[in-house]
Amino acid sequence: MAAPPSPEEAAAAPGPARPGSTQASHRLLAYSDALLSIIATVMILPVAHTKIHPDQELGESVQQQLLAKIAVYLMTFLIVTVAWTAHVRLFQVIELIDDVVALLNLACMMLITFLPYTFSLMASFPGVPFGIFMFSTCAVIIGLIQAVIVAYGFYHPYLLNHQIQVSENKTFYKHHILKIILRGPAFCFLAAIFSFFFIPLSYVLLGLVIFFPHLTRFIIWCKSKAVGVKEDEEEPHSLESFSFYLSEPLSKERVEAFSDGVYAIVATLLILDICEDNVPDAREVQDKFHSSLIEALSKYGPNFLAYFGSFVTIGLLWFVHHSLFLHITKATRLMGLLNTLSLAFIGGLPLAYQLTSEFAEKSRNEIETIQVSCVITFFASIFQFAIWITALFHERETLHPFARYGGKEHAFMFAKLALYPCVSLGAFFLTCLLSKFSTEIFHLMQIIVPFAFLALRILVRISLVVIRAMMNLSQWKDVSLEEEEACLSPAETLS
Repeated sequence: MAAPPSPEEAAAAPGPARPGSTQASHRLLAYSDALLSIIATVMILPVAHTKIHPDQELGESVQQQLLAKIAVYLMTFLIVTVAWTAHVRLFQVIELIDDVVALLNLACMMLITFLPYTFSLMASFPGVPFGIFMFSTCAVIIGLIQAVIVAYGFYHPYLLNHQIQVSENKTFYKHHILKIILRGPAFCFLAAIFSFFFIPLSYVLLGLVIFFPHLTRFIIWCKSKAVGVKEDEEEPHSLESFSFYLSEPLSKERVEAFSDGVYAIVATLLILDICEDNVPDAREVQDKFHSSLIEALSKYGPNFLAYFGSFVTIGLLWFVHHSLFLHITKATRLMGLLNTLSLAFIGGLPLAYQLTSEFAEKSRNEIETIQVSCVITFFASIFQFAIWITALFHERETLHPFARYGGKEHAFMFAKLALYPCVSLGAFFLTCLLSKFSTEIFHLMQIIVPFAFLALRILVRISLVVIRAMMNLSQWKDVSLEEEEACLSPAETLS
């Protein structure tokens, strides 16, 4: 027997309640978030699987092949996160779904899963307009499908958020969410047109899809500082608080869920490469290694070492991210952008694994692969550090009291977030100073880092105890001096 509708659904639904045709959107959102995080992450595969000849200099390869692919990967990763943001906003307005909404959302997801193929065309043929045209066209159709979902939702108000159902400003909400959803597809539409005339302008327009909202906020902030008008005064105060909720940063929980999906998928991609590339052929084992599987697997030793080192790096970066958001109560827009940039470089770690495992025994490219890995790890971790620094500027709104300046976890959080930037920079400079620095040493350093976390905690605790002891000793000396002066006579004090 179907459960009876809630009082809000019964009040909002025209005529009799519809228990069989509508349902909550939680499972649809979980499915969509998982799919979007997967698609954003697998964009790195065409880059990571770039074929580089063993005799080819890696420096030249990075300049000619990888650099363009990495730039396109970063841009498309960020555009997928923009699509995810629009999806989140859409289902802030539509809280119930029916079969039509579910099928339209599936059509939207189908096109999103096609984006990695269009990215492969863009990355492999950056000077050919068809790849960027296909990518932009898919983005436009995704936006149009989401706009159809909005129109359908407002045509059937029982699907909408309860605050919108009882509101007198439904038209405002409709236009507001359509503006959020269609802003990116509008730039993509222009990019598709200009791809046949001037490709660099198309890339600029795709870049605006990512940064236009942040540029708009920055211009409003500059205007408010110059004119002296507060940002809040530009919002229509006559409207309900839900309109401001649509303009607020995304909830911390949704950001955490999307981030966890990216970390999990990046870690999974590593083992897929191991399963695909490091399983010897049965005939080769029999003929070459006299049916000794252990002996056949020994040649893959550097690959397994690279896998464990890369997995440790991904796992500990997730651990740092988890610790960071454990102390954050609210993520601002800038913190959300920094988190997205960090995730984009996290998605590049499979490329670092491929390079260090493939060129482990090729000395001419070995140092360059380690440097690429260090650069990717540095940027992934430094953006995490930047999130925390940004939170400190508004610590009363964004941080728990124990993580604020002077809190009991402040010093340890600072050290934890600074560890990976320092380690990656240190490894990078070691490659410049030591000619015998190898990928084996680099991956062993990666595996040792967890012990550095434990040593760091002990070191921070000891340092805090020493600092407190010195402060208490200084205070004790001041008190003793005051007591000594109090015991002296006025004449002795003057002398």
